[in-house]
This record gives sequence, structure tokens and C-alpha cells, in this order.
Amino acid sequence: MKSKYIFCLLFLFVAGPIFAQKAYPIIPMPEQSIQKEGLFILNSQTSVYTECKDFKPLVKFLDNELKQYKNISVIKHRRNKHNAIVFKKVQMQTADPEAYSLVIEQNCIYINAGSSQGIFYGIMSLTQLLREAPVQRHSVFVNCGEIYDRPQFKWRGIMLDESRHFFGKKTVERLLDWMAYYKLNIFHWHLTDEPAWRLQIKQYPKLTTIGAIGNKYDSTALAKFYTQKEIKEIVAYAKARFITVVPEIDMPGHATAANRAYPEYSGGGEGKYANFTFNPGKESTYQYLTNILRETAGLFSAKMIHVGGDEVSFGSENWKRDTGIQSLMKRESLTNLKMVEAYFIQRMADSARQFDREVLAWDEAADDSLPKDSTIIFWWRQDQPQQLDKALNKGYKVVLCPRIPLYFDFVQDKSHRKGRTWNGGFSSLEKVYAFSALKYVKNKRQLQQILGIQANLWTETVVTQKRLDFMLFPRMAALAEAAWSQSSAKNYQDFLFRLQKEFPLYKQANIYYYNPLNPAKTPEITQ
Repeated sequence: MKSKYIFCLLFLFVAGPIFAQKAYPIIPMPEQSIQKEGLFILNSQTSVYTECKDFKPLVKFLDNELKQYKNISVIKHRRNKHNAIVFKKVQMQTADPEAYSLVIEQNCIYINAGSSQGIFYGIMSLTQLLREAPVQRHSVFVNCGEIYDRPQFKWRGIMLDESRHFFGKKTVERLLDWMAYYKLNIFHWHLTDEPAWRLQIKQYPKLTTIGAIGNKYDSTALAKFYTQKEIKEIVAYAKARFITVVPEIDMPGHATAANRAYPEYSGGGEGKYANFTFNPGKESTYQYLTNILRETAGLFSAKMIHVGGDEVSFGSENWKRDTGIQSLMKRESLTNLKMVEAYFIQRMADSARQFDREVLAWDEAADDSLPKDSTIIFWWRQDQPQQLDKALNKGYKVVLCPRIPLYFDFVQDKSHRKGRTWNGGFSSLEKVYAFSALKYVKNKRQLQQILGIQANLWTETVVTQKRLDFMLFPRMAALAEAAWSQSSAKNYQDFLFRLQKEFPLYKQANIYYYNPLNPAKTPEITQ
């Protein structure tokens, strides 16, 4: 089998453009694939087998997927020579741990990879083919062929804001399922902001008894938040799908909900931005937030914490009148409020590193002097390309998430009325699909600093599950292909052809989606 496998890979690399003629209709599009004559028949006699101890949990995962979506239970951990799915550990031709190959023969399917991540993505490609195929006489038929695949970027993310509107554990796990299906691997969880604080911190119980009350439109709505038990369960659920959950504790701005609970740490603000900031002039503020970060780090296995750092100026004018902050400025020779922000972020970044965590922040932090080897900058302001240039020139690793086209709270069709636009621009499916990091970098070195891309879904206008789905689907599929597949190989019309095969799956999952081929068929949901 080894020599046969090597031949298959050589054939895949040499054949090149021929695969476009009979490629598997998978999203995201594999790097190389070809369908051949013959069929593999999956049924209750199929066995799923591996000799690699590390891969054995994935045998059960595939079995569960087949039970859930095809009502077929396979034979586990025993090989049927005439009808088997085999996970093999092999040395791939790339060091990328997410690379895999999928070889489908009439009597056996081989998923080959050098790591569990690679095997998992091979399973996801196979599962997609199987889910789209009809069941006939308790069997599913899939065309023989070969796939060699690896991602363009290692950061393929979605951010969900649950401060403004809370959706709950089942919705998050459902989102994680679809992220895994499309090979997205980072779930950025925005849990704190002005409307509400959604994360239980046992040392500070009022953050949820008081801070979790309300949402974007109703400040008196019942308190909703995630207990630490629920957080751990969701993190474990994501981990089983090779998704990293990154928490965001927004500071020093967007702190209104926390300041309702513990006003002694408020840095104030005015008008609609009253109590918008934490107070950088009080030493107790840093200890308070360090304690929160410590408890947060204990809940999330990710070696990263996002600390926000955006839009602080909305509520920092009060700092000019705060005697403690003025004393800080004099003592540390901080000549303006921007320098106070930088001082605050530096202090909290130092705290995060105490817990062996990289610091993530929005692109305002590119102005600061955080250590480049432990900081990731999220470039979100597409109208301020200088912030991206600054981050790259300083040597930071960067995640691209510009509002146009990667803010999914923006409308996706010119006829839609609920949601944001930017000078008439919006985040259409085609723009999401066409997004390429190559447009934003000047050289190979800068491209290597780009970790990947992420879509952000802020929920000011997203109140219900139905609208959440409408804003995510099918843009999530386009995001996945923009993040995973090579830009030079993408073709929007081909993507739309493959996307049509997803619509029945969305319906089966009770997902209300935007139909780009017939928008009138799925009218805009406004709540």
C-alpha cells in the first residue's frame, strides 16, 4: 500500500489542471482532487479502523457523524478487507499538520495524514461527500478518486458577539459543528461589552448577577450568561472538532456592564458612553482585571486572550478630570490620553503573559509597543490601511478581518435594509469569496506575518436564531474557501455550483439562509 500511496501523491502533484475537470464538489475546494470510475459503498458492513492510537478517538467521531446524518452505524476498530475506512499515519510532503489525503477505492477508503488534525479534515471532506449523497437501500455511494489538501492559512476564524444578544450553548455548539464542517478552526468569543457581561467569574459574582442583566435593546432583560461548567463543556466540544476557542475580555473601553457591577473600577465616560472605561489611574483596577484574566485563562485551553483595546476614545474624556489618572500621567510621563491607553494595555498584556497567554488586540494596539513575539493584531478598520502597515512594519502577526467584506453584521444584498453599510458598501457573498490577503501585503515577508482571516458577527441587529443563521449562511462557506483554498484556484461561478448542494443540508438543519441564486426565495429576516 505504501508504494501505491506514494504513486497517488506523485500523480496528484504532477497532474495539475486536469483535476478541474472532475474535481470533487467540496467546500472549501481542495488543493487537488479528481474523481475516477467506480463506487465505494458505505453501509452497516463498513468498518472504520486505525492502527494509530492517536487516531482512535476519530473512529468514534466518524461513527457518530454517520449515525446522525445517515442513520448508518459502522463496525469500529476491526478491519473488513472488502469494505473499510482506514486512517493511516504517514509522512506528508508538507510540514503542515492540517494536510491530508483522501483515497477512495471500491473496497477501501484511506484517510492519510501526519497528525490527528489532518485525519479530522479528511473525515470532514469524506463526510461532506457522504452527507450530500442520497441513501439507497441502507447504503451510501461515493465516487472513487483522490484528494490531496492543505489550508492556505492556519487562522480561519469566526467571531460571535454575545454581549449584545445572548444565544446560548446549543446555538454555539451548532455553530461549532458547521465551522468544523467547513474546516474553520478559530472561534473568537466576544463575551463582554457595554450591554452585558456573559462569563461567570467566581471571584466577582456581581459580574453576572448584575452585569449579565440586559441586552442591546432591553437593559432590564433577565441576566443571561455562561457558567464555568458550560464554558468548559463548550471548549471541550470545540476541541473535539479541532477548533480553538479564544475568549475576549474587552478593555479598557467597552466596560460598561462590568462597571455596573463594580463601579469602583470605572474610569467614567459621558452621555451614551457613561462608565465606558476602566480606570487606569487606580492600581486596584489592574489587580481586579488580572484576577479576571487568571480565572478566564483557567477556563480556556487556548494560549491566547483577546483584550480588545478598541474605541477607547469614545469614553476617555473623563480621564482628563480624574485626579488618579492625572497623577499617573505625571508619574509615568504620559503626555496624552493615547499614551495612557498604551500604558494600560501594556500592563494587562504583562498580566496575560504571567499565565502564558499571547495577547490579542484590535488594530488600535498597533500604535503601542507590545512585544511582537507574543502579540497578535486584528486589522478591522479597512478605512485605515496605515494601521495594517504599522502592524506589519513592527513585525506583529496579523489576522485580517476588515469590515468590508468580513463583518457579517453588514448587509449582504443591496436590497437588504437591516444591518450596516459603509459608504454604500456591504459584505456580499461574492466579496467574501474573493477576499485575498495578497491584496494587502507588499512582499513575502509580510505575507508570512498574516496568520489568516476571520469574519466578525456583531449582534446589534441580530436578535433571533433565524437572523443569526441568515447572516452566517452561506457567507460562512465563502469565508471557509477564502481562508483554506489557494486564491489562484478560486472561481466564483464554480463555487456557486458547489454551494447549491449545500442548500438541502441547510434546510435539513432548519437553517434559514440567504439564497444568492434566488434572493426572493429567502427574504431578509430583520430580527
